[in-house]
Amino acid sequence: MNTNTPRPSAATPARRRLACVASWALVAVLALSSCGTSDDATAASSASSATTSSATTTVADAATTAARSASTDATSTTQTIADTAAAADAFLATLSDEQREQVLHAYEDETKTTSWSNFPVTFVERAGVNLAELTEEQQAAALEVLEALLSEEGYATVAGIIGGDQYLADNSGSTEDSLGQYYIAFFGDPSDTEAWAVQFGGHHLGINATMDAAAGTLTFAPTHLGVQPAVYTNEDGEEVQPFDAIYTDAFAFYDSLTDDQLATLTSGEVSMCAPGDTCDFPTGSGLQGSDLTDEQQQLLLDLVANWAGLADAETTASALAVIEATLDDTYISWSGATSYDMSTGDGVSFSISGPGVYIAFQAQQGSAGADVDGVTTSGWGHVHTVYRDPSNDYAGSATQQAATGMNGTGGAPGAGGTPPAGDGPPSTMG
Repeated sequence: MNTNTPRPSAATPARRRLACVASWALVAVLALSSCGTSDDATAASSASSATTSSATTTVADAATTAARSASTDATSTTQTIADTAAAADAFLATLSDEQREQVLHAYEDETKTTSWSNFPVTFVERAGVNLAELTEEQQAAALEVLEALLSEEGYATVAGIIGGDQYLADNSGSTEDSLGQYYIAFFGDPSDTEAWAVQFGGHHLGINATMDAAAGTLTFAPTHLGVQPAVYTNEDGEEVQPFDAIYTDAFAFYDSLTDDQLATLTSGEVSMCAPGDTCDFPTGSGLQGSDLTDEQQQLLLDLVANWAGLADAETTASALAVIEATLDDTYISWSGATSYDMSTGDGVSFSISGPGVYIAFQAQQGSAGADVDGVTTSGWGHVHTVYRDPSNDYAGSATQQAATGMNGTGGAPGAGGTPPAGDGPPSTMG
C-alpha cells in the first residue's frame, strides 16, 4: 500500500469532517465500563481498568450521547489559554474534593517530569485522575479541556492515537490492561493570568502543555506522541491513519534533498532522548540545517510543527520562530525507509536536534504482543516519538528528574512485572 498521497488542508471540508468525527470519537473510546452512572462525582469507582466486553456497550452509548461538532479553533495564544482555563474550571466543578486533590498539583512540582511516559500506565504511574474512573459527564468535561487546548487537527491526531489503543484492546491478543486508560492533571490552578500546565496521557500519548498568559506563551515541550497500529478501521468502517500528516511531512522533507544531502543525512546517528531521561541533547551528527535551502528549511519546520504546533496558529508561529532562529545549528539524522510506502520495509527513524528543538521518531521492531491479522503493529505500525525543548522544557518550571520506572534510568517498574515484548530497551521507546 503506497500511502504517499496528498492530505487535505486544514481548510477543506474533508479536514473539518475528520475533526468533527475525531471530536466525538475521542469521548467514545474513553467512556469505559468503570464509568459511574450517578450524577454524584463521588460515585466514581477506583477500578484501574475495564474489560473489553463490558466497555463496548458503554462506548456505543457514549458515541450516541456525546457526539458533537468540533468547536471553532482559537485564533490566538491568549484565546487558547483563556478557553482552556475556562474548560478546566468547568471540569474541576464536576469533581469531588478527593478527585480535585488528585488532579491539582503545585505548578513547580517536579512530579510533572516523571509522570508521563511511553510505557503503559501499569509500569509508570501517571499524575492526576484516571478517566476510566470518572462518570461520563466528568469524562466529557475533561475532554473539553483538550478540545479548548488543541487545534482541530491536533485534536484529531490525539483522537486517532487513542482510537488505535482502543482498537488494539478490542481486536488484538495483547494482555496489557492499560490500553484505554488516560490520566489528566493540572500543575498550578487553571488561570488566564498566571502560569499553569495541563498534563494528559496514557501509553501512546503524553501531552505537557504549559500556559502563561502574562508572558503570552504556550509550549508543548515535552510531548510524547505514539501510534499503534499505523492504520486501522473504526467502528464506522472509516480508515484512520493517526500519523499520516507526520509521515507525509517527513517524506516531503526527505524527497527535497539532493543525493549529497541524503548521503550526509543517513550518515548520522539517529539519537534518542526518552521520556524520563535527563538528557544531554546530542548535536553534530547528520545533515546540518545551514546546508539546507530556504525551501528545505521550511519543509523541516512543517515537520516540526506536528509536535510544536498542536494549538492555535499564533502559538505555532511563535514556537517555530524560536526554532527557526537556531535552525542553522540543528542536525537531522535518518535511517530506514526512503519512501512513504508501508507495504515495504520496517519503517523509518529520524532525529532532529538543535539548540531550540529535539525530536526523536523511532519505529519499534516489535508489536509488544498487540498482533491483529492483516494489520501492521510493528515497524511502520508501532512508532514512538518525543518532542523536547533543550532550553525550555516545562517552560522552565521544573527540572527533569530521572524516572524510577521503565522509561528512565532508575529501577524497576512502578507496578511490577516486565515490559511487553518489543517495548523498552535498547531504545527505551516501548
